[in-house]
Amino acid sequence: MIRQFELVERVQSYDPEADEDVLNRAYVYGLKKHGNQLRASGDPYFSHPVEVAGILAEMRLDTASIVTGLLHDTLEDTDATRDEIAGLFGENIARLVDGVTKLSRLEIQSESTKEAENLRKLVLAMSSDIRVLLVKLADRLHNMRTLRHIKEPARRKRIARETMDLYAPLASRIGMEKVKRELEELAFAELNPDGLASVEARLGYLRERGERLVPQIEAELIKTLKDGGLNAQIQGREKTPYSIWRKMQTKNVSFEQLADIMAFRILVDDVAQCYQALGLLHGRYQVLPQRFKDYISVPKPNGYRSLHTGVIGPLGQRIEIQIRTGEMQDQAERGVAAHWIYKQGGPSTDAPQYAWLRSLIDILDKAPNAEEFLEHTKLEMFQDQVFCFTPKGKLIALPRGATPIDFAYAVHSQVGDTCVGSKINGRMLPLRTQLANGDQVEIVTSRAQTPSPTWERFVVTGKAKAAIRRFIRMRQREQYIQLGKSLLDKTFHEEGYEATEKGLDGVRANFKQTTTDDLVAAVGAGLVGAREVLTAVYPGLKQPRPGSRGGGADVVPISRARSKAGKAGEGGRAAKEAGQIAIRGLIPGMAVHFARCCHPLPGDRIVGIITTGKGVTIHTIDCATLESFSEAPERWIDVGWDSVGEGAATAYTGRLKITVANQPGSLSSLSTVIARHEGNISNLRIVNRSMDFFDMVIDVEVADVKHLADITAALRATPAINAVERARN
Repeated sequence: MIRQFELVERVQSYDPEADEDVLNRAYVYGLKKHGNQLRASGDPYFSHPVEVAGILAEMRLDTASIVTGLLHDTLEDTDATRDEIAGLFGENIARLVDGVTKLSRLEIQSESTKEAENLRKLVLAMSSDIRVLLVKLADRLHNMRTLRHIKEPARRKRIARETMDLYAPLASRIGMEKVKRELEELAFAELNPDGLASVEARLGYLRERGERLVPQIEAELIKTLKDGGLNAQIQGREKTPYSIWRKMQTKNVSFEQLADIMAFRILVDDVAQCYQALGLLHGRYQVLPQRFKDYISVPKPNGYRSLHTGVIGPLGQRIEIQIRTGEMQDQAERGVAAHWIYKQGGPSTDAPQYAWLRSLIDILDKAPNAEEFLEHTKLEMFQDQVFCFTPKGKLIALPRGATPIDFAYAVHSQVGDTCVGSKINGRMLPLRTQLANGDQVEIVTSRAQTPSPTWERFVVTGKAKAAIRRFIRMRQREQYIQLGKSLLDKTFHEEGYEATEKGLDGVRANFKQTTTDDLVAAVGAGLVGAREVLTAVYPGLKQPRPGSRGGGADVVPISRARSKAGKAGEGGRAAKEAGQIAIRGLIPGMAVHFARCCHPLPGDRIVGIITTGKGVTIHTIDCATLESFSEAPERWIDVGWDSVGEGAATAYTGRLKITVANQPGSLSSLSTVIARHEGNISNLRIVNRSMDFFDMVIDVEVADVKHLADITAALRATPAINAVERARN
């Protein structure tokens, strides 16, 4: 355990003006408070906060951070109070200690939920002071160094997995590569000991060769640079086992195929010499394709700067070379701690390298629960990156595989919400296009646009997914409320009553709903029956009266249910007159779903089936699938399209079965006829083929059933088409 005077000397070695008195008082206070507590290893518990303070001193952090390290477990594990710490050490240190302590205060049964809640609190705490994260990283690093003392294997693996999934990426995000590498190696040893042994066995063989090769390669590189008039320092290094293992897995290559197991770092005086050294090396050795990266011109989001290149170097060895200045090297190893200036106010989280933190705060605001926040945060932190530019030249860093939608949300949430198209390098391309390094992206927006639920299938950033899901949740709730009101109004009206706000508010607690809107939304989602609400408001109505409808449906045989459900014929104004619930205006995929078995279209006679948790599924009245609901007539509701012919901009899917002659030009004729009648083919599948004919199923986007009928008639008049009929079930 680090002794008191040793810790003070370490801090004063890089900060002669450090407050010796407060360091001594914090050491004594922590030692007294932890008293006789022991760790799993049997060591005094206070050895842990002292080692954490020592790690923070290695990072060369300020006195407040060192004191926080000494005290970070006192609020949780001793009788110390926040007010007591504030009185003894000041409000600033009390706030930091409290921020670190809050991360482990939650006692939740689900370990995944606990992990998510801890991360959620960490993001909130470090958004105001990044030192909370630095102390937490030091705390986790020492816990990982002593992980072997924990007896339960499952607990060790959980801690190692959390370290690999969250804390190592967080360390990388603030540029602390040294801490990140050690966390990864310690976690890798616990999670995959066989993989570690395999890589280390191969590295052992290379080390034997390297004892001879590395000095020779270094000497030749120095000579190459010196002949070009450049004096530089060169450091040979070996990749860590985990980084080798990860590259083998992600790139699906063998150990022997890796080009950068042996790497060399060249340190020069300034940026100009970085590029001079690069020119000398590229002029002397054969460059490996796609291995050059300029992180000086375009730094990584965490502030990392360097030149990377791969060459067939001295002695014919494939080597990676990193070229940087001493300042860049310090930044690469210690990240945000390399330029710690808290005495003058410290690094602001508004700086460009903290854009990822602001993005996490945005995700935190949009995620409805801790688990979803954890999912989006992992998406935000894990993936390799591509760098794209706005038309004005602003750099946007995105995960590999990102699309223009991800780019739009990275620019601003409102830009993402209203995105309708994108120009990539001047060309209009689909929104699902994957972006590449160096792409210039221009986002086309429209005030009338809203996020599409389909976007979630191809976006990759946590921020975009969180924003899209939030919109879907809000819109879906609006739709459930709209549908729920219609169901309640209809059910109450059939019994001669009115569904009032006061009446619903009086029974919402019966259904465990917080507000009246929650109750109405639950009815719309099919979680609560409209008839159940009616009988709760009017307890005397235990059973439906003869001829009345329970839950908005007839309790009658399926034949009568079908008859009543479609009684209004082709919809329009007659839908309202027949007491049907209008579904026009409800967005498909939210509260209303169109059955894929029969593909109903405006103008079809339809019936709704209430599906628990999904709202209403719409079927045509003659759909064979309805037979499966014959024993549950309470799930049937009368629905109508309402104002057919209006809002024709909405596209619905009609399905056709077509037999086409197997001859040149047949498909061309088919698509031309559909296009001429303003239909759009959204899917085509050949289900049978012979020498003479092809049988296929085609989905066509149309406005209503009449539109599909016009297309069908035109197809039947086409010589190349043998037969056309609407597909059912």
